[in-house]
Amino acid sequence: MRVLIVGINYAPEPTGIAPYTTGLAAALRRRGDEASVITGYPHYPAWRVTAGYRGLTRRETIDGVPVKRVRHYVPSSPRLINRLLMELTFGVRAAFAGWARPDAVIVVSPALFSSRIVLARARLSRARRIVWVQDLYGPGVAETGQATGRVAHTLAAFERSTLQHGDRIVVIHDRFKKHLVDDLGLDPERVDVVRNWSHLADIRSSERAAVRHRLGWADDDVVVLHAGNMGAKQGLENVVHAARLAAERGSRVRFVLVGDGNRRAVLEQLLESLGGCERLTFVPPLDDNEFRPTLAAADILLVNERPGLAEMCVPSKLTTYFSTGLPVLAATDAGSVTADEIAVSGGGMRIDAGDPEALLNGAERLGADAELRAFLGASGRDFKAEFLSEDAAVDGFLAALAH
Repeated sequence: MRVLIVGINYAPEPTGIAPYTTGLAAALRRRGDEASVITGYPHYPAWRVTAGYRGLTRRETIDGVPVKRVRHYVPSSPRLINRLLMELTFGVRAAFAGWARPDAVIVVSPALFSSRIVLARARLSRARRIVWVQDLYGPGVAETGQATGRVAHTLAAFERSTLQHGDRIVVIHDRFKKHLVDDLGLDPERVDVVRNWSHLADIRSSERAAVRHRLGWADDDVVVLHAGNMGAKQGLENVVHAARLAAERGSRVRFVLVGDGNRRAVLEQLLESLGGCERLTFVPPLDDNEFRPTLAAADILLVNERPGLAEMCVPSKLTTYFSTGLPVLAATDAGSVTADEIAVSGGGMRIDAGDPEALLNGAERLGADAELRAFLGASGRDFKAEFLSEDAAVDGFLAALAH
């Protein structure tokens, strides 16, 4: 089967949706399908085009997959309006990029407006249309405060209309399916749940002491590491204030933020305005050879969400975290999808979002209990092995393509 995957994020972007789109394309290719990709220029999570990517169009082969890149607008400080412009420019360029008569087109959302354009193009080519929903657009803009009232209602209606143009809808969580069926009125028979998988093998490190020494972490530091995007929905101001509280207490908890994002500079400025703090360090994005041992050298892995997030997303970092055998500390609302994942997996402990004291107390509790850390870490790894395999995900996509 000739399968075209169209999505704005792809390798070498290290986090977010890109690893899953990249992994699916390569896996389909290995299974014998003629998978190809149309994507944008790499820009996430830094929100600037990666150095070396020039011109209006670029062709690459990544893991045996033919990849065509089209340049699009990239906002340096993403907001609803300029993200809309980014999606529209990508969608138009992708639709006119030249398609080789695919049998099926997988459209990766939440780039909702580009998805609508690409779905229209796929309909003209008589290809089967699969929409892969990684985040929910309507709840996303509402829960992050980007849209309210009539604007939020209009976006929800547009999301409903766009998804109705797909022959099949693939979502990554049962809660997503519930929203699409109960709130958007989609036919449940057209919605498949295919969980994101862990795209990394189990992460183990024999270099723990050396890595900690190189990064300036003391042997008795309780290292709480957050990896990935530093954006609005992560609400990492909470971590800055928790680190300041740790310094005031003389706590051994050290917070580490690894990665980049449009809020990183704001967080660094906030830290400086508080007089700096040795209990918080920033680490730039790492390549895979550095990322794995750095992750494994931590004691606790952090998911931090701003208060009010409930339905919009499943943190992609969880699939990686569960590969480490380390416990997850999740600062998230009690009713959120993330809280559900922590409860179902047994891989971590939840504390309230937006509460620096609760964050520090949770880190100190885990730091003081080696048996609990080991139990939670093993539970997360077991959950990953049973439910988050690439083979199961690819089987789910093949079923959706054949349905």
